[in-house]
Amino acid sequence: MSNDLTPPAGPIFDRRGNQDRRKGERRKKNIPVAVERRSGKDRRVGERRRQVDPTTCERDYTSEEIEFMRAMDDYKRYNRRPFPTWSEVLEVLRALGYRKVEAPTPIPGVPHRGPSASG
Repeated sequence: MSNDLTPPAGPIFDRRGNQDRRKGERRKKNIPVAVERRSGKDRRVGERRRQVDPTTCERDYTSEEIEFMRAMDDYKRYNRRPFPTWSEVLEVLRALGYRKVEAPTPIPGVPHRGPSASG
């Protein structure tokens, strides 16, 4: 019976060499750049880019969808909540004026559940 914990037979090759790659300068050449971005000097202070830009997607958004995306972006920015809960999303929807006024309809893309599947 073989033991899975035994090391493989044969020589072991260490391809890392003798140098530690994490030490020292990794850049081979000193090439000047227009703006040094790694120093942190010209970075935005505490603000990540979170602008809703519907033109970045191939899809055309409706005015309602754009209004909702901007409202969610505002909520996340001012409340410092990058990942709001579903309760918070519902709060934003209610703040936009959405109310449940009709009987529910089937959810798009979700298979219909019969009465026996609910319990």
